Amino acid sequence: MKIDSGSTAWMLVSTALVLLMTPGLAFFYGGMTRAKSVLNMMMMSFVAIITVTIAWVAYGYSLAFDASDGFLNKFVGGLDNIGLMGVNEAAYNDTFPMMVFSAFQLTFAIITVALISGAIADRAKFGAWVVFTVVWATLVYFPVAHWVWGGGWLTELGIEDFAGGTVVHINAGAAALALALVLGKRSGWRKEPMRPHNLTLVLLGTGLLWFGWFGFNAGSELAADATAGLAFMNTQVATAIAAGAWLVVEKFRDGHATTLGAASGAVAGLVAITPACGFVDVWAAALIGLLAGAICAYAVGLKYKFGFDDSLDVVGVHLVGGVIGAVALGFVAKYPFLDGQEEGLIYTGSFRQLGLQVLGPVVVGLYSFILTYVIGKVIDKTMGFRITQEDEVTGIDITTHAETGYDLGTIHSSGVSSLNGPAVPAEAKKVDA
Repeated sequence: MKIDSGSTAWMLVSTALVLLMTPGLAFFYGGMTRAKSVLNMMMMSFVAIITVTIAWVAYGYSLAFDASDGFLNKFVGGLDNIGLMGVNEAAYNDTFPMMVFSAFQLTFAIITVALISGAIADRAKFGAWVVFTVVWATLVYFPVAHWVWGGGWLTELGIEDFAGGTVVHINAGAAALALALVLGKRSGWRKEPMRPHNLTLVLLGTGLLWFGWFGFNAGSELAADATAGLAFMNTQVATAIAAGAWLVVEKFRDGHATTLGAASGAVAGLVAITPACGFVDVWAAALIGLLAGAICAYAVGLKYKFGFDDSLDVVGVHLVGGVIGAVALGFVAKYPFLDGQEEGLIYTGSFRQLGLQVLGPVVVGLYSFILTYVIGKVIDKTMGFRITQEDEVTGIDITTHAETGYDLGTIHSSGVSSLNGPAVPAEAKKVDA
């Protein structure tokens, strides 16, 4: 097995960067929830690392990337090589171990599942969520990854998705919408304030996501070359411009440019450039970022217009942002590199690639939405998917995990609680008559 040490090192680093994105997402989502739900929100991301890893090693990699011939395998993948058998001896394009490729793709599966959790913050049973992560990855993510990246039918048609705009973000965004409808609105939604409890955590999570996204996007070239460099720069440019565009929208619409807006705009830019980062020039990346920041800033308000409680704006940022990036490729793609892929409309005058870039999001979005709704309903009818209203009001952290995110005081044996400094003994507080 011939191995290129530079490409192997780059792919190992990229894999670690993408895995870091899931804890980053936990901070991002955790800070956006109320204080009584922060631990549960973060746990929903962390448990996805556990469950999806097990499913991937057992059969997920085979379903997504088994290139066996046959009509059925174009749609559901294959199981000719169950799990990771034989992978250790193979190389990807004779450059780095296939095991490294499998590990890299695993991290994508993990964060896609974790992304969905933001739509159902504060109200989902943790056990039901654990079951959902495995079932959804098996029935939705693995087949979709196979369609687009693993030699499936969308691969053969020539859809362009460099790093996961369709596979990850549209897929997760459509699932988030379905699951939000299954679980219903939070108690007190639109009647009680449900503001982010810790914007410091949100910004920390944004920074980790932004950092890890370079592995997500540039690493998807699967080589340390000029295209990886292009994807890296396009990621930075689109993200910065999207964050700025969101702030401008906020300033003119609301009178204030907020830290939450900067964070949300950055994530919207990261999402939108994901499918396009290795296919477009820098000017096109800037345009995609501008569109994503401005449009997603308004799209997050759709939940109020249509009455669904997408707690942390997964639909407005990931579904809408993913569609923006995927469809934009139909216009501005310049560097296709797989059979069946073409340059965009402005370069060729042909609508073929644009049609494919519309087809992909529509098919994946509908498939994910319908399957997720069915999965959610079955779980809800069998084991229950939503916690009780009493537990929701009390706080899911304490009722589900018997923990709280913040211990703001220490209860001493004297029975006196101190929030600032050491407790004052009870007898010292007595005043002589």
